[in-house]
Amino acid sequence: MTRAWTLPILLVLCGSVVAAGLFSSGSPGEAVTLLLVFALLAGVNSPLIFPRSIGALEAQRRSAVDGRPVVFWRSGCRYCLRLRIRLGRRAGRLHWVDIWRDPAGAAAVRAANDGNETVPTVLVAGRPHVNPDPAWVRAQLDADGG
Repeated sequence: MTRAWTLPILLVLCGSVVAAGLFSSGSPGEAVTLLLVFALLAGVNSPLIFPRSIGALEAQRRSAVDGRPVVFWRSGCRYCLRLRIRLGRRAGRLHWVDIWRDPAGAAAVRAANDGNETVPTVLVAGRPHVNPDPAWVRAQLDADGG
Protein backbone atom coordinates (compact mmCIF):
# COMPACT_ATOMS: atom_id res chain seq x y z
CA MET A 1 0.00 0.00 0.00
CA THR A 2 2.80 2.45 0.76
CA ARG A 3 4.27 1.97 -2.71
CA ALA A 4 1.11 3.50 -4.20
CA TRP A 5 1.65 6.67 -2.16
CA THR A 6 5.41 7.09 -2.72
CA LEU A 7 5.18 9.36 -5.78
CA PRO A 8 2.39 11.60 -4.41
CA ILE A 9 4.24 12.03 -1.11
CA LEU A 10 7.49 12.88 -2.90
CA LEU A 11 5.68 15.42 -5.07
CA VAL A 12 4.17 17.15 -2.04
CA LEU A 13 7.50 17.14 -0.20
CA CYS A 14 9.44 18.52 -3.16
CA GLY A 15 6.79 21.14 -3.79
CA SER A 16 6.89 22.14 -0.12
CA VAL A 17 10.67 22.53 -0.14
CA VAL A 18 10.67 24.63 -3.32
CA ALA A 19 7.70 26.68 -2.10
CA ALA A 20 9.44 27.31 1.24
CA GLY A 21 12.47 28.58 -0.63
CA LEU A 22 10.36 30.89 -2.77
CA PHE A 23 8.42 32.09 0.27
CA SER A 24 11.58 32.90 2.21
CA SER A 25 13.00 34.78 -0.77
CA GLY A 26 9.95 37.05 -0.80
CA SER A 27 7.75 35.46 -3.45
CA PRO A 28 4.72 34.19 -1.53
CA GLY A 29 2.42 34.26 -4.59
CA GLU A 30 4.76 32.08 -6.62
CA ALA A 31 5.26 29.79 -3.62
CA VAL A 32 1.53 29.20 -3.22
CA THR A 33 1.03 28.68 -6.95
CA LEU A 34 3.89 26.20 -7.14
CA LEU A 35 2.68 24.32 -4.08
CA LEU A 36 -0.80 24.05 -5.60
CA VAL A 37 0.67 22.69 -8.85
CA PHE A 38 2.67 20.07 -6.94
CA ALA A 39 -0.41 19.16 -4.86
CA LEU A 40 -2.46 18.76 -8.05
CA LEU A 41 0.21 16.52 -9.56
CA ALA A 42 0.27 14.48 -6.37
CA GLY A 43 -3.51 14.10 -6.44
CA VAL A 44 -3.53 12.99 -10.07
CA ASN A 45 -0.83 10.39 -9.36
CA SER A 46 -2.52 9.08 -6.22
CA PRO A 47 -5.01 6.24 -5.90
CA LEU A 48 -7.69 8.77 -4.93
CA ILE A 49 -8.89 9.49 -8.48
CA PHE A 50 -9.57 5.84 -9.22
CA PRO A 51 -12.77 4.06 -8.22
CA ARG A 52 -12.50 1.92 -5.10
CA SER A 53 -10.41 -1.17 -5.78
CA ILE A 54 -11.56 -4.65 -4.92
CA GLY A 55 -9.67 -7.94 -4.88
CA ALA A 56 -9.02 -9.79 -8.12
CA LEU A 57 -11.03 -12.84 -7.12
CA GLU A 58 -14.01 -10.71 -6.10
CA ALA A 59 -13.75 -8.65 -9.32
CA GLN A 60 -13.66 -11.75 -11.48
CA ARG A 61 -16.62 -13.24 -9.59
CA ARG A 62 -18.64 -10.04 -10.05
CA SER A 63 -17.64 -9.80 -13.70
CA ALA A 64 -18.90 -13.35 -14.30
CA VAL A 65 -22.26 -12.27 -12.89
CA ASP A 66 -22.70 -8.81 -14.43
CA GLY A 67 -20.43 -9.07 -17.50
CA ARG A 68 -18.58 -5.84 -16.76
CA PRO A 69 -14.84 -5.64 -17.54
CA VAL A 70 -12.16 -5.86 -14.86
CA VAL A 71 -9.32 -3.30 -14.96
CA PHE A 72 -6.01 -4.20 -13.35
CA TRP A 73 -4.07 -1.01 -12.58
CA ARG A 74 -1.48 0.56 -10.28
CA SER A 75 -0.76 4.05 -9.00
CA GLY A 76 1.70 6.14 -10.96
CA CYS A 77 0.94 4.38 -14.25
CA ARG A 78 0.31 7.05 -16.86
CA TYR A 79 -1.56 4.63 -19.12
CA CYS A 80 -3.88 3.69 -16.24
CA LEU A 81 -4.41 7.39 -15.58
CA ARG A 82 -5.15 8.01 -19.27
CA LEU A 83 -7.70 5.19 -19.25
CA ARG A 84 -9.31 6.45 -16.04
CA ILE A 85 -9.60 10.05 -17.27
CA ARG A 86 -10.86 9.12 -20.73
CA LEU A 87 -13.53 6.82 -19.26
CA GLY A 88 -14.89 9.67 -17.16
CA ARG A 89 -18.01 8.71 -15.22
CA ARG A 90 -18.13 5.34 -16.92
CA ALA A 91 -15.06 4.27 -14.91
CA GLY A 92 -17.31 3.50 -11.96
CA ARG A 93 -19.06 0.82 -14.01
CA LEU A 94 -15.89 -1.26 -14.26
CA HIS A 95 -14.34 -3.44 -11.58
CA TRP A 96 -10.93 -1.98 -10.61
CA VAL A 97 -8.11 -4.05 -9.07
CA ASP A 98 -4.97 -2.32 -7.75
CA ILE A 99 -2.18 -4.83 -8.36
CA TRP A 100 0.00 -3.19 -5.72
CA ARG A 101 -2.64 -3.90 -3.09
CA ASP A 102 -3.77 -7.31 -4.27
CA PRO A 103 -1.23 -10.12 -4.83
CA ALA A 104 -3.84 -12.19 -6.68
CA GLY A 105 -4.38 -9.27 -9.06
CA ALA A 106 -0.65 -8.96 -9.68
CA ALA A 107 -0.47 -12.70 -10.33
CA ALA A 108 -3.37 -12.49 -12.81
CA VAL A 109 -1.62 -9.70 -14.70
CA ARG A 110 1.68 -11.61 -14.77
CA ALA A 111 -0.14 -14.70 -16.06
CA ALA A 112 -1.70 -12.67 -18.88
CA ASN A 113 1.51 -10.81 -19.80
CA ASP A 114 4.29 -13.42 -19.91
CA GLY A 115 5.40 -12.70 -16.34
CA ASN A 116 5.28 -8.88 -16.64
CA GLU A 117 3.07 -6.61 -14.56
CA THR A 118 1.94 -4.58 -17.56
CA VAL A 119 -1.02 -2.36 -16.75
CA PRO A 120 -3.67 -1.45 -17.51
CA THR A 121 -4.75 -4.96 -18.33
CA VAL A 122 -8.48 -5.14 -18.97
CA LEU A 123 -10.26 -8.46 -18.64
CA VAL A 124 -13.31 -8.65 -20.93
CA ALA A 125 -15.28 -11.91 -21.00
CA GLY A 126 -12.28 -13.71 -19.49
CA ARG A 127 -9.82 -12.46 -22.15
CA PRO A 128 -7.03 -10.04 -21.18
CA HIS A 129 -6.37 -6.92 -23.24
CA VAL A 130 -3.17 -5.02 -22.47
CA ASN A 131 -3.32 -1.21 -22.54
CA PRO A 132 -6.47 -1.05 -24.67
CA ASP A 133 -7.69 2.14 -26.24
CA PRO A 134 -10.13 3.90 -23.89
CA ALA A 135 -12.65 4.21 -26.73
CA TRP A 136 -12.59 0.42 -27.13
CA VAL A 137 -13.21 -0.03 -23.39
CA ARG A 138 -16.14 2.40 -23.57
CA ALA A 139 -17.53 0.39 -26.49
CA GLN A 140 -17.31 -2.79 -24.38
CA LEU A 141 -19.35 -1.07 -21.66
CA ASP A 142 -21.93 0.13 -24.18
CA ALA A 143 -22.16 -3.35 -25.74
CA ASP A 144 -22.92 -4.83 -22.32
CA GLY A 145 -25.61 -2.26 -21.76
CA GLY A 146 -23.76 -1.10 -18.63
